[in-house]
Amino acid sequence: MDDVDCNRWSGLVVFSSLPFLFFFLPLALLLYFISPNKGKNIVLLIISLIFYAWGEPIYIWLMVLSAMSDYIHGLFIYKYREQNHLKAKAILISSLAINIGLLSFFKYSDFLIENMNLLFGTNLETLNLPLPIGLSFYTFQTMSYSIDVYRGQVLPQRNPIALATYVSLFPQLIAGPIVRYDVIEKELVNRKITVSQFADGVRLFIVGLGKKVLLANNIGLIWNTIQNQDSSELTILSAWLGIIAFAFQIYFDFSGYSDMAIGLGKMFGFHFPRNFHYPYISKSITEFWRRWHISLGTWFRDYVYIPLGGNRKGNLRLYVNIIIVWGLTGLWHGASWNFVLWGLYFSVLLSIEKAGLLKLIRKAPAVFQHLYALFFIVISWVLFVFEDYTEGLAYLKILFGLSHHELLDRGFLYDIYTNIILLIIAGLLSTPVFVNVYKRLEKNTFMAMCLPFFYMIILLLSTAYLVEESFNPFLYFRF
Repeated sequence: MDDVDCNRWSGLVVFSSLPFLFFFLPLALLLYFISPNKGKNIVLLIISLIFYAWGEPIYIWLMVLSAMSDYIHGLFIYKYREQNHLKAKAILISSLAINIGLLSFFKYSDFLIENMNLLFGTNLETLNLPLPIGLSFYTFQTMSYSIDVYRGQVLPQRNPIALATYVSLFPQLIAGPIVRYDVIEKELVNRKITVSQFADGVRLFIVGLGKKVLLANNIGLIWNTIQNQDSSELTILSAWLGIIAFAFQIYFDFSGYSDMAIGLGKMFGFHFPRNFHYPYISKSITEFWRRWHISLGTWFRDYVYIPLGGNRKGNLRLYVNIIIVWGLTGLWHGASWNFVLWGLYFSVLLSIEKAGLLKLIRKAPAVFQHLYALFFIVISWVLFVFEDYTEGLAYLKILFGLSHHELLDRGFLYDIYTNIILLIIAGLLSTPVFVNVYKRLEKNTFMAMCLPFFYMIILLLSTAYLVEESFNPFLYFRF
């Protein structure tokens, strides 16, 4: 991540920042709740545009253009879908072409130019365009809207303010979850906020903030230390500790953001879909992708995998579809071959499971199933984190003892000694253990009265940490 990105992503655009927590959010809530019901969408739209412009003043027009394009396309698709199916389909293709064109131009143009230069020996200059924040997320939302109107699953939104509000909603604008139009269609027109719903939103936001600030940021320090260490001095166990730390970091970072987004949604009267469901307790890779980044997985399932034929056209077509979907899933994460390899890696694992391995795994003891899934998940993060695949390959060789590195040294023992409690807490919080305890405590009147103080402690600790931190971006902002 370069310094330009650091500057672009600082300030209000980061939920885990003091300006957002103690200036933007209180003011946004105040303005929203004092506004009349008919004006709440306008107020929320203005708030969202200000939020986006604070971190991305240049490309705000791109988001507005995307929203208005799909607003117009949606109306015409609906007009012709019964009268002239071919014309409606052509309008849909126009909508998708604009969305995919914008995404491809800003996200993949340099990637394409660099590969053309390598392949054909040309010397074309790259555009070096900064990636508009949240482009991958809101583009998928606007595409799903047009597709669902074409399918007759939703009616087109006649009010341009309502649709623009849907696209620009600041709680989930930057890094998801990907909220499909049908999920909040009714709430865009009529939404009510109860005290219990608002309180639940605050609780979710604080939990997400704690995940990000207290866990992801601190565990990330372990990974940063090991990643920056000279590879010739890295030991096998240090390499494993590093990539496990990254696995925790990206989970608590992204799930923390999703919790904050869902919590903010509740505060403003929206119910966003769950994006994570304890993915590290999975017993297979298939299960993992039902629990990790759920909104992205369901998007590719409903708009790519099933239209391609899914599993309905024979085994060969099934495996081809899996490769296509997961190649695209990898590419969605970034314009780099390591992300494509990461996606194809999962396509191979999922294909093998569908070919019969999954049935065999289910016959094994539960512990073996968990270890199997965790092993391949952790290995996948090596492909994910190293954009230079040669560095990733070198790291894999260290992990498996193929580079004549020592098993351990004092540095590894020091890292374990100083971080063991943090790692244990991270491991436990990756499971439903604490949630189950929390549910039991809620049933006790006295303990239920004490729980708000627990959330207050998390908020205070997170705030204290942020006072000392100058920059703490979300990992998924880059996608």
